[in-house]
Amino acid sequence: MADDKMKAIGNVLARQGILIAFAIFMVGFALANDRFLGLDNILGVVRSSAILGVMALGVTFVVISGNLDLSVGSMMSFSTIVVLDLHDKIGPELAIPVMFAMTMALGALVGFLVGYLKLNSLIVTLGMLSAIHGLTLTYSGGKNMDIADKQGTWFGFFGREEVLGVPVPVLIFGLLAIVLSLLLAKTPFGRKTYAVGGNGIAATFSGVPRARVIFMCYLISSFCVATAGLLQASRSLGSQNTVGQGLELDVLAAVILGGASLMGGSGTVFKTVIGVLILGFIQNGLLLVGLQFYVQYVVTWAIIILAVWLDIAAKRGRLLSPIA
Repeated sequence: MADDKMKAIGNVLARQGILIAFAIFMVGFALANDRFLGLDNILGVVRSSAILGVMALGVTFVVISGNLDLSVGSMMSFSTIVVLDLHDKIGPELAIPVMFAMTMALGALVGFLVGYLKLNSLIVTLGMLSAIHGLTLTYSGGKNMDIADKQGTWFGFFGREEVLGVPVPVLIFGLLAIVLSLLLAKTPFGRKTYAVGGNGIAATFSGVPRARVIFMCYLISSFCVATAGLLQASRSLGSQNTVGQGLELDVLAAVILGGASLMGGSGTVFKTVIGVLILGFIQNGLLLVGLQFYVQYVVTWAIIILAVWLDIAAKRGRLLSPIA
């Protein structure tokens, strides 16, 4: 009887452990600082999480397809620098589509290497992380980028303005989440993405174009990165050329927190949004209780380890390995 109860508790922790831990964190932070659950703080967290969230939406497709994308941080730096540089050269009307085209070309390259050449996604995107960082530094000449006339441009609309009291970054995050959620849940492409991630060989023998699906997942990811770069550039109207450095880990943590399996074949856009908010509120709570910002890196690492452990535990139906 006791063993059955322990198994039941283990199953609940394996499947809902992240949400339970998040609830405990929320209660603890609320008791430690009465501003934590204030409306202004909540809106601030949602707004600050929008850029990370937009990137996580695209990476969700990649992870569900059974692959990884560690290049999104460097790619976001590239897109931010490019659109800021082109803003003063050709104007924002042309700078935005040109930046999207250049960023998505990088995503297409990654998708071709992983999808059609069947190279390991971890190795490819780890290499692209360094390559795109070098490309960004070469493009910018190692310098930061700033818009010359910050007061006279409408470019700040995407990152600074509000519509009906809702920040534009939050609106873009929400609309993109709805569109991509429908794409993943209600279209043949979404079903093929799950099939490729669940069992790529079986999907191929079933007539699913595995290479094309993976290629499209990376293209979607690069589109989301370009959108995040646009929001970042619009918010700051200037940027360092390393603005996205390290964000790939936060993005991956948010996607895993949302329940997407590193083994592929599972996850949803809606749960990724929840994962983004979980990560945002935890990092915000750490700051409000007085911990230094660099503690977030340690906590992010711990969250990734916990999420991966619970993901594996959910698949085998117990927290510990049967041979442990």
